[in-house]
Amino acid sequence: MLLSQKGFVKTLSIIFILSLSACATLELGDVQAPPAEKVVKFSDLNQGGRLPKAWQVWRITPQKNKTVYSLEQYEGKTVLQANADAAASGLVLPLKPRDAEGLFLNWQWKALDYIPNANNDESSRDDAPLRVLVAFDGDKGKLPVRDQMVFEMAKIVSGHDMPYATLMYVWAAKSPLETIITSPRTSRIKMIVVNTGGKQLGQWQNHHRDLVKDYEAAFSEAPGKIIGLGLLTDTDNTRTQVRAIYGDIELVK
Repeated sequence: MLLSQKGFVKTLSIIFILSLSACATLELGDVQAPPAEKVVKFSDLNQGGRLPKAWQVWRITPQKNKTVYSLEQYEGKTVLQANADAAASGLVLPLKPRDAEGLFLNWQWKALDYIPNANNDESSRDDAPLRVLVAFDGDKGKLPVRDQMVFEMAKIVSGHDMPYATLMYVWAAKSPLETIITSPRTSRIKMIVVNTGGKQLGQWQNHHRDLVKDYEAAFSEAPGKIIGLGLLTDTDNTRTQVRAIYGDIELVK
C-alpha cells in the first residue's frame, strides 16, 4: 500500500529517529499540500522566502535542538543554508509515486564545516554535515523478522506505515567514497558515502546518481516506486556545530 503524504512525513521522521537517536517524541506541523509532482529548485525561490508547502519540517523535541534552514542568496543564486549546533532536524518532500527506472538524482552541495569525530557506523556518533534521502515503496512481507518489528514499532508510534526502503547519500567524516553503510538499527536504511573528510570544504560538489544502480547495490534487488525525498544536517550526537549549503536537487530522466 502506498503511503499518504502525512503518513510519509511522520514515518520518515521515525526513520531519522531510528538512524540517529533513541528519542521518540515527535513534533510535526500540519501537512496541507498534496504530494509534489516535481521538485522545485531552490534557485527558483526568493532569498529569505519560504519553501513551497510540499517541503515539510520534521522535528524531534524537546530533547533535540533544531537545525536552522533558510533560503539565502549565495554566489548569485538562492540556496538552502543549514546551520546545526548540536542539533537534528530536517526537511522532507513527499512525492507522487513514480518509477525509479531511468531516473537519476542530481544535486549540488557544499560543506563549510565537517565533523572529524563522526562515524556513521555507530549510532552514538552518526552525524553528518549533509545528507540527501530517497524513500521507496515495496513488499514488506518478505523482509526479516527484525525489520518487520521495526515497521510495527513505527506504525504504533505514528499510526502509519514506514517506507519500505531508504537510500541516504552522506558526507562522511572518514569512510571511503562509495562505501555502503547499513543503519545500526534497521537494514532498510542504507547510507552511501559520496563525499568524505575535510579536503573539499568550501567547494561545490556536484552529484549525479543512478538510483536503480545504487538501490540494487545497496539492497540487492530492484527498487519499487519512489515516494519522497529528504535532506538532513545533524550534529546532535557529536555535540558539534556545522554550516552547510544545499543547491538544487533534481530527479531527471
